[in-house]
Amino acid sequence: MTIRISLYLPLTAAWFAWSMAATVPAAAQSPAERHVYPTGGVHNTKGCTPPSNCIAPRKPGEPTDPLYPATWSSEWIMYRVFRNADRFPPPYASPPDGLTPSDYEISHGATYYDANYRPRDGDGSGAMMEYYRKRCLPIFPMKNDFSCAFISLGNKAYFLRYADRPAGTPACCQFSLENHPPRRDFIKHLPYDAARSAHLGGSLQAYATGGAGPLFGYAFEKRARRDSYNKAAPAYRHPQSFYFSGFPGDPPNAPIVSQNYRNFRMQPPDPRTTWDQVARTCRPQPQWCCLFDGDCEGGESKAATSHQQWNGVPSGAGDKVPH
Repeated sequence: MTIRISLYLPLTAAWFAWSMAATVPAAAQSPAERHVYPTGGVHNTKGCTPPSNCIAPRKPGEPTDPLYPATWSSEWIMYRVFRNADRFPPPYASPPDGLTPSDYEISHGATYYDANYRPRDGDGSGAMMEYYRKRCLPIFPMKNDFSCAFISLGNKAYFLRYADRPAGTPACCQFSLENHPPRRDFIKHLPYDAARSAHLGGSLQAYATGGAGPLFGYAFEKRARRDSYNKAAPAYRHPQSFYFSGFPGDPPNAPIVSQNYRNFRMQPPDPRTTWDQVARTCRPQPQWCCLFDGDCEGGESKAATSHQQWNGVPSGAGDKVPH
């Protein structure tokens, strides 16, 4: 029996936090099997037998679950908290109450989502891109001082690096063949957290898993309000933040991470600057990603055995970092 890392990517996310899960030895698995990460029902159904195992029950008196809009775009500020997170846990305001600039690092990014997307090969549904500018998602045991993006198209997920990537790393790799975007009702997989909902003057609905283990949480605004982009849409509860345990070793030294949304709106993503990056950057069968310990044992440097979805071009053609 070995221990390996799995994650929640809202491929938020992604949507993305890491958790430890016992699995069969990596050498006994195929590359595709090694790249399926249990997410409690958020991105795949691994471990959800029966499906009710991955649904968090609601207690009497708890609020109804918020929903993602069908399409949306949002910028965010990412706080990598490396000091005093035990005294001041998330969800956080911007900047985090109680913490000082010596307790965290700030970086920026954006998320794009379309629940109606259908990939060309018919494998799954939905699309999501999380773009991390100059500081990649700090859940991997490595330095994160480069730009990156996670793009889920149906069930397939890709990891993209840009012109500032470390030497010798590919511009595109196959993250997983079973990692779809969170569904609009994904919050049903997370327990309601009354204590965290009391943060920020009780203005939030907070949800979190983890207990004594790694944290994976999400906060919505408690009060519904109109959308800034689609003013005709009914009022809804906007996402406030996505917070999770990063990789605690140094680097990246990320015990707690929070992505605080800014200008969340129902603006449909532009495929030319989001999903089409996969077609421009990735080969039809990209090599497997080697991001976690144990990911790449015996052949992951070879092309992923996925169905040909794109008319690919040589890796590196999409190296320009988006803004």
